[in-house]
Amino acid sequence: MIKISYEIKKMRSANGEITVPGDKSISHRAVMFGAIADGVTHITGFLKGADCLSTIDCFRKMGIEIDVTEDMITVHGKGINGLSKPSEMLYTGNSGTTTRLLCGLLCAQPFDTDITGDSSICRRPMGRVTKPLSLMGANIENEYCPLHIHGKEITGIDYKMTVASAQVKTALILAALYANGDTVIHETEKSRDHTELMLGAMGANIKVRGLDITVSKTDKLTAQDIDVPGDISSAAFFLVLGLILPNSEIVIRNVGMNPTRTGIIDVLKDMGADLEIFNERTATGEPVADIRVRSSKLHSTKICGEIIPRLIDELPVIATAALFADGTTVIADAQELKVKETDRIKAVCDEFKKCGADITPTADGMIIVGNKPLCGADFETYGDHRMAMSLAILAQRAEGKSTLSDSKCVDVSYPKFFEDFYELNDV
Repeated sequence: MIKISYEIKKMRSANGEITVPGDKSISHRAVMFGAIADGVTHITGFLKGADCLSTIDCFRKMGIEIDVTEDMITVHGKGINGLSKPSEMLYTGNSGTTTRLLCGLLCAQPFDTDITGDSSICRRPMGRVTKPLSLMGANIENEYCPLHIHGKEITGIDYKMTVASAQVKTALILAALYANGDTVIHETEKSRDHTELMLGAMGANIKVRGLDITVSKTDKLTAQDIDVPGDISSAAFFLVLGLILPNSEIVIRNVGMNPTRTGIIDVLKDMGADLEIFNERTATGEPVADIRVRSSKLHSTKICGEIIPRLIDELPVIATAALFADGTTVIADAQELKVKETDRIKAVCDEFKKCGADITPTADGMIIVGNKPLCGADFETYGDHRMAMSLAILAQRAEGKSTLSDSKCVDVSYPKFFEDFYELNDV
């Protein structure tokens, strides 16, 4: 297939209000958990990106009726033991969340399942999920897709997480719902906790105490109506855009402010961002607020340690902000970036260097010297939605023409990104 490069239009400044699409992590989980709950789950604010639509497709193939309208997703749950053996291989597209979470859910079903995805998914390691599941007795063949899951009886375990990953944690929790005996998961650093909040509200036998999560076999989940807040990972691009473009002010409405996800807010404030959080409220158990950003003079910072799981998906656009900050920004302890849609450490450094950035990759992050002159470039996105959107932000402050090798990859999480992006253009 021939790819047509996409020229990024320049903006003098960015002003206005925007509402970003629903949170991707919550959208995935709402469909999955609703499918194994008793009753009907109504989901508003659902992200109709390619990844979340892959989740819907997989559960339809397992016998779950799911209605999709413009304003709502309706999941007709069949109960904790209501899934049926799919008649064909499940295809998860580009969605690592769908793939990894299904491993946990399907390993204890009374049927076998085959899972595969696109070329990117087939390169992403699944051993980080399949290995701990195997300690419970799960039988999952292969470390890369296609995966062959042989459903069988499993047993609870006491497990210390080796990586701060909400995907791994959720896969274990889902398996634990079906396991004989208790499963205790010990986190070393707190990762996003949408799973614990949502399953707890649905009646799962789950208890959270600090960094320890105990899950017991669960006979019944009860459907809940779920209002998905805006995804802070999508809001992140507009936060940075508003900060680095002169004479800009952007208000982002209805953003999910779960404390396990707001690391980018802490980092940007530490860099000197003029950033205001207001209209704080709660929606379906999740904290929500509006955010205002204004053009700011940023300075460097060091990002490492326990904050990393709270902003892992936002690091490419945080690196973009660092290009326009005084001093040298250091990102460390972020080796998780290597197993995203692409190796984001290498991808960010390679692409930023094309426009003259002073950026050096390290084993677990990167070092960025800010406020260097930047020129336009022909950027490779690697089919990675977060790379594409970060490069679109960078291009606004680079002299000359910039293009993207692929703009459609943003459909994974933000199908209307460029439409919303240019609506803020203050010409």
